[in-house]
Amino acid sequence: MSDLTVPQRAAPDGWLIDLCERGRIPDALVRFGMRQLLKSRLADESAGDGEARSLRLNRLVDELRASPIAIDTHAANAQHYELPAAFFHAHLGPHLKYSCCLYREGSETLAEAERAMFEEYAARAELADGQRILDLGCGWGSLALWLAARYPNAEIVGLSNSRGQREFIEARAVERGLSNLRVLTGDIVDFEFGGTLAVGGFDRVLSVEMFEHMKNYRLLLRKIAGWMRVDAKLFVHVFAHRTLAYHFEVKDGRDWMSKYFFTGGTMPSESLLLYFQDDVAIERQWWVSGTHYERTANDWLSNLDAARSRLMPLFTDTYGPADAARWFQRWRMFYMAVAELFGYAGGAEWGVAHYLFTRRQTAFI
Repeated sequence: MSDLTVPQRAAPDGWLIDLCERGRIPDALVRFGMRQLLKSRLADESAGDGEARSLRLNRLVDELRASPIAIDTHAANAQHYELPAAFFHAHLGPHLKYSCCLYREGSETLAEAERAMFEEYAARAELADGQRILDLGCGWGSLALWLAARYPNAEIVGLSNSRGQREFIEARAVERGLSNLRVLTGDIVDFEFGGTLAVGGFDRVLSVEMFEHMKNYRLLLRKIAGWMRVDAKLFVHVFAHRTLAYHFEVKDGRDWMSKYFFTGGTMPSESLLLYFQDDVAIERQWWVSGTHYERTANDWLSNLDAARSRLMPLFTDTYGPADAARWFQRWRMFYMAVAELFGYAGGAEWGVAHYLFTRRQTAFI
């Protein structure tokens, strides 16, 4: 959910990361260091050199086209969902939205910001009751459950690569009396719909912060287009940099974020998906200031700190007594990194991109 290149403990300055992970450095200094690393990242990626940036982007597009749909999908799932649902209940908003929320007025609570972003999705994706809607990469079901309640005559299908998440969503649906929601478990790399779900296709496909875990967008979008009706539309929400695109990767013993939270991921640029329109065509796109994600992450961090005493037994059970405190601090550092990334330069560098695609009429003919 963010990118900060920082050394692992094997690196020469690993002692500094060790101090951070043990909570020995004040948050203000940790955040200052993160901002310096972001400044270096922009310089390393040639943010100020248009020609070099263009060459880097073209090279990345070629690499993505030669890649599988995704890599390390099991690692990415474990990194974010190794902890049980109780961890997320304790610090996310009431909808358990584990992605950027929308603070249109700036004074919203986290709960209000969750709902505001859902409303934005509904408007931008042109959703309506009675549609057949796929929530691709549905997480803890925040959007799928909201859609099922908002559109009682719609058929909502969620796809997750986590069995635990599916069971959680199904239980929530039963609690709320929602009979129009079905959740499937599968890896997008090789998943295909079967039985009655394979018939007819979907009117709308929505994907929120899943594409960042992908590589070959051409193959991914071809697969999604195959699940869409002729007049269907695809809505995608990704975090992105305004001009830069790059891999999350561990190299030369560096990149704390990739090691612990984003193995195999991609930071897209705002334009990156537009290079993969073989089977879909862009109809409209929007940009959401990074300040909204900054506020989201800071709210998560505040809630996490408030819940520390009741979460530490859970961390002890999950990571063991010796590593529980370190892992709690790693999650704190993760949310600080997200906040600093998206708040950098007043939210003008990294932010959230929304896209509305139509299915090309010539696809699969």
